[in-house]
Amino acid sequence: MSRNFSTPKKEDVFLKKGLGQNLLTDKNIINKIINNIDINKDDVVLEIGPGLGAITIELSKKAKKVICVEKDKEMIEKLKEKVGDNVEIINADALEFIKDIDLKEYKVVANIPYYITSSIIKGLLESTNQPSDIYLMIQKEVGRRICSKPGDMSVLAISVQYYATPKVLFNVSKNSFYPAPKVDSAFIQIKPNGIKKNDDFFKLIKKGFFHPRKKLANNLEAREFVENWLKENKLKAGERAENLSVEQWKDLFNLMKRP
Repeated sequence: MSRNFSTPKKEDVFLKKGLGQNLLTDKNIINKIINNIDINKDDVVLEIGPGLGAITIELSKKAKKVICVEKDKEMIEKLKEKVGDNVEIINADALEFIKDIDLKEYKVVANIPYYITSSIIKGLLESTNQPSDIYLMIQKEVGRRICSKPGDMSVLAISVQYYATPKVLFNVSKNSFYPAPKVDSAFIQIKPNGIKKNDDFFKLIKKGFFHPRKKLANNLEAREFVENWLKENKLKAGERAENLSVEQWKDLFNLMKRP
C-alpha cells in the first residue's frame, strides 16, 4: 500500500553531492506535474531519478505500472518503504539502463541531475524503442534552448526537434527543491515523432554549426550548392546555421545526399 509523500528533513536522507541530487519538495509543484502529464491506467511509466518518491507515489495512483531507475542504494531502501505493489525499483545507472530498454510501450517521467540532461534525452530519442512521451525537469535555460525557433537554433535544439516536438509546460523555482540548485528549472514535454537515428544528418548539422558566427555556405563543403539552395529558398546568402529550421535542414540534407 502506497503512502503519502512527506517533505524530507535534512536528517532523513544523506544526499550524495557527486550524484547531483536535488529532491523536489514543493507539493504544489508535484501536483502541477501530475496534472500536466498524460498518464492513465493502461500506461507503463519509466521514472528516472525517483528520489524519495515525491512523484512516484502520485504516478502509481494513475498508471498501470511504474518502473523506477535509481542509482543510489540508500535512496532505494527509503523509497521501498513508501511505494505500492505496482512500483518496480531497479538499481542502475540511468544512462546505462536506457541503452537497452526492454519495454514495448512506455512513457518517461524524470527529475534527473542536470549534468546528464543532454545524454538522457539523446539516449531516449535515439533508442530503437522510443517512449511515446517524455516529461523532464531540466534547467530553465536548457528548456528554452531546446524549444528555440529559427534565429536562435543550436545543435541541441535541432537534435531534439529532429526526433520530437518539445514544449515547456511550466517553470519551477529553485526554492522548490532540497537542496536548492543554483538556477531555476523548467518542466518540459518532449513528444517523439518516430523518426529513427540518422548519423549522416547530424554530421551535416555539426559542420554547419562548427563556426556558428560564420556564413552557413562557408561552413559546408559544397559552398556553391548551398548558396544556390539558399537563393532558391529565398534565404540570405549570408545566412547562418542558427537561422534554419529543422525542416529546412532536412531539405538541404536530402538534396545534398542525392547522387
